[in-house]
Amino acid sequence: MTTDSNPKTPSQFNICFRLFLAAFIFLMILLIVHYIHFRYLLVNVVFFSAVVDGLIAALITCLIVFFHRFFDFFRFTEKILLSIIFIITGYTLALSIPAVIDRSLSFYFLEKLQQRGGGILHDRMADVFIQEYMKEHHLVDIRMTEQMEAGTISIRDGCVRLTDWGDTLASASRYYRLHFLPTRRLLMGNYSDVLVDPFVTDVGTKDYTCR
Repeated sequence: MTTDSNPKTPSQFNICFRLFLAAFIFLMILLIVHYIHFRYLLVNVVFFSAVVDGLIAALITCLIVFFHRFFDFFRFTEKILLSIIFIITGYTLALSIPAVIDRSLSFYFLEKLQQRGGGILHDRMADVFIQEYMKEHHLVDIRMTEQMEAGTISIRDGCVRLTDWGDTLASASRYYRLHFLPTRRLLMGNYSDVLVDPFVTDVGTKDYTCR
């Protein structure tokens, strides 16, 4: 990991130290950018905004790695690889932390149990999800906002409609669900394929469809 102008080969310790330092710088910049963005600036969609934060942090870190003399012994291609790693890491963290906490029914389930003193009657859990989760998390408004920002739906004349892009994604999702989701999935002690095609029992005309 040396440039042609540097006759000395850096030790493994120096290489590891500089790699660790570059990663640490990236994570610190990401934390600062993300905190300022989410605390003080406008956020349209949590996941998209978190990805932007990761890209900004990656860009700043890459400028440091490319132009600070401390990282001069890295070859250009190695700096490119580091840049790619920073971008992938930013995306992974955006998906794994803020997006999961914002969207996860599982985390809501744990937080609701904690709020209610640590326990809720088993036969009332459906009521909690229907009557409290939907309201407390503004679930419909948030999901519709996300899809409008992603360009998958539009609202015209009081009707929510799929765009061409949304129809493509829905078809891809439906295909994956039918052909690749597990057919023996554990649900409350029993293995079932009910989630492979959840619409199978949905029959008849609904009164909420658009004309």
